[in-house]
Amino acid sequence: MGTENALYTILVEKIKQEALVLPTLPEIALKVREAADDPEVNLAHMSEIIAHDPALSMGILKVANSAMLGRSIKVETVNQAVTRIGLRQIKSIATAMALEQVFVSENEIVAMYLDKSWKKTVDVASVAIALMTFYLKEVKHSPLMLDTLTLAALVHNIGVLPILTEAENHPDVFANPTFIQQAIIKLSSKVGAEISKAWGLSDELCEIIHRWSDLTVLPTQVHYLDFIRAGAIYHNIFKNESTKDVLLKNYVGKGILPEIDFMESGECKDVAADIKQMFS
Repeated sequence: MGTENALYTILVEKIKQEALVLPTLPEIALKVREAADDPEVNLAHMSEIIAHDPALSMGILKVANSAMLGRSIKVETVNQAVTRIGLRQIKSIATAMALEQVFVSENEIVAMYLDKSWKKTVDVASVAIALMTFYLKEVKHSPLMLDTLTLAALVHNIGVLPILTEAENHPDVFANPTFIQQAIIKLSSKVGAEISKAWGLSDELCEIIHRWSDLTVLPTQVHYLDFIRAGAIYHNIFKNESTKDVLLKNYVGKGILPEIDFMESGECKDVAADIKQMFS
């Protein structure tokens, strides 16, 4: 327990001093984000940037042909995919598609934890995106954007990265998965918010990362947090049954869920499974 307490103390102190080593966005994501912020950029130039990265190109094609965009005619080129997604949305989508590259480590044990964390993130994100896809079909003039939720859902747990990287210096703690999980629960939201600031993400995204697991924060209007939390409920990340029940009833009242067990329906599961394919 001494080693575990030492790691926790080190993490807390580094967070206070802003000395924790934070992960960086993949270079391709930085290039896309920079280009997207250029008022002179056009679809052809954006397509050219994305085409230089085979993994991102494949990801963008998957998004363009997914149930998320609800198009039946398949696109086959990066240019067609970027045109379908649109310049306004490509910044968030490309960043989201590049995130898997961040969940890597040369340390075998850390890599195992990161892979597990990424898969859990994708599980939650897939349900969240599926729910918003259904919601936006019913609510035509919502201010919420699917690309914003996609990025938010895929970065909501980004704070685990530096925690696991720091734990690499204390290999004994990996013998106690419960401790690692507790450290992540207690610290990852705060660390994640710091990462999002370092990456230049919006204040809105920083707030989502910081608050998604804080269930004392309950938006009165439909919010991105609701969809991410619904995905977390479905995948049993929130353990308290009465809390889950209260949240689900709230989501039915807000129109996010047509009925309390909607996430168990074949319709919802099929769309979530299709979306999950984008990230695998």
